[in-house]
Amino acid sequence: MATTSRTTPSPIVDPLTLEVVELIGTVVARYHEEYEQAAAQHALTGAQARVLGLISMDPVPMRKIARKLKCEPSNITGIVDRLETRGLVERRPDPADRRVKLAAATDEGRRTARELRGSLDFAREPLGRLSESERTLLRDLLKRMLGEDVEL
Repeated sequence: MATTSRTTPSPIVDPLTLEVVELIGTVVARYHEEYEQAAAQHALTGAQARVLGLISMDPVPMRKIARKLKCEPSNITGIVDRLETRGLVERRPDPADRRVKLAAATDEGRRTARELRGSLDFAREPLGRLSESERTLLRDLLKRMLGEDVEL
């Protein structure tokens, strides 16, 4: 009797799903391209701009920045060092645990982060063509895709 090997069948992906995945990829690529260009206008790398954007509202523990950006804490240390040298960021002890260092945007850092956000036209124009209810639905669907609890 011949034995047959058991293989897991590959999932069948319908054309609509493939098209949605391609569109998401295109949106992500365009966003990153524009973000890099906006960062360069402020003599920042994309990574520096992302860190600055994350900490522009509230000081954030450096380990949390690393988790959010999915990189090693040592990478964040180098990025924060360079932003600190430019006067855009400062390190502060965490009032709840003085062993933890918070990265906090300076006034100049917050201004730069606002300018960066303001220069990202890519999403603003296409999203402006959607109604508020369409933008809300899109936001909720994206959150749902990311596993965040959203009631539709």
